[in-house]
Amino acid sequence: MMSSVNLAFQVLPKSAHGNTYEIVDKAIEVVQQSGVKYKVGAMETVMEGELNHLLEIVKQAQDACIGAGASEVMTHIKIHYRPAEGVTMDEKLQKYR
Repeated sequence: MMSSVNLAFQVLPKSAHGNTYEIVDKAIEVVQQSGVKYKVGAMETVMEGELNHLLEIVKQAQDACIGAGASEVMTHIKIHYRPAEGVTMDEKLQKYR
């Protein structure tokens, strides 16, 4: 069994049409349809799952931005990787709930 990681990413699409939020919404739709656990924040989206699967979702999110009219996309990614027991969002956030 693969251990779970947390992957946070932020897409920064470039568009001549000024519809940045609508383009970012398309990236978030990819995450929503992926079936992985996720949280959307004001500056980034955090996902939980197997690393290669999450990286594939990021690639699909970038493609969705291009499909929505972006001419290019800069993507910032942060990964919390702990191979022995995995990483969960709940362990990080439970004391705040």
